Amino acid sequence: MTQHLPLGDLLRGWRKQRRVSQMDLALDVSVSPRHLSFVETGRSRPSRGLVLRMAEKLKMPPRARNALLVSVGYAPAFPERPIDDPALGPALAAIERLLASFHPFPALAIDRHWNLLRNNAALGPLIEGVAPWLMAAPVNVLRLGLHPEGLAPRIFNLGEWKAHICHRLEMQIDATGDIALTPLLAELRGYPAGHVPERRPDAIAVPLVIDVGGRRMSFLSMTMVFGTPIDVTLAEVAIETLVPADAETSALLLQGG
Repeated sequence: MTQHLPLGDLLRGWRKQRRVSQMDLALDVSVSPRHLSFVETGRSRPSRGLVLRMAEKLKMPPRARNALLVSVGYAPAFPERPIDDPALGPALAAIERLLASFHPFPALAIDRHWNLLRNNAALGPLIEGVAPWLMAAPVNVLRLGLHPEGLAPRIFNLGEWKAHICHRLEMQIDATGDIALTPLLAELRGYPAGHVPERRPDAIAVPLVIDVGGRRMSFLSMTMVFGTPIDVTLAEVAIETLVPADAETSALLLQGG
């Protein structure tokens, strides 16, 4: 689903993803099923308000809402600026302060395609020794983590961690409709990983268990996003933090490794 598709194709695609029938969507946005059918087949041009109501009911992200509007000839509802645009300066400064506040725990900011935007100093020891080409911009953190020349050889539970990452990427594609992530998912699935153990009954989350400087460390991943963004780029920025999953890892990090 891209902004190059006509409105009908975009709507049908999102209805299918959200498992919403044409009848249900028509009722939700207070139009007749016949009118919505005409909109989807191109026989009727919806108002800007109707387009926005449909996008809201389908829980479409800002980028997809813009694409829906543009497909009918309306101006986008959300601005989209480059990450280094001065208007995003205050937000980036807030991100950098937040990343620094997590030290000595690794933290990083990524864009919608998992490309590295910013990181704190604690990430350095974690990624030491990876192939230099993996650190060439743009650095994709999922590729960096699962590629055989990246962190993969040092991850003790690689099969489990890879399964978790691929499942998370599948959910992201389903939620955002961003098919540009599909090749990345296929690439990650193709990396060797080994056995995926049966999940323990007492498990609360999938940890990243990794060798860092010859020491075994265990982390849990936490994700944060801006709560009220009105810029497309900012809406797609996420903060990923690796917090200690056990007391030993916490002690090592607090003692400086």
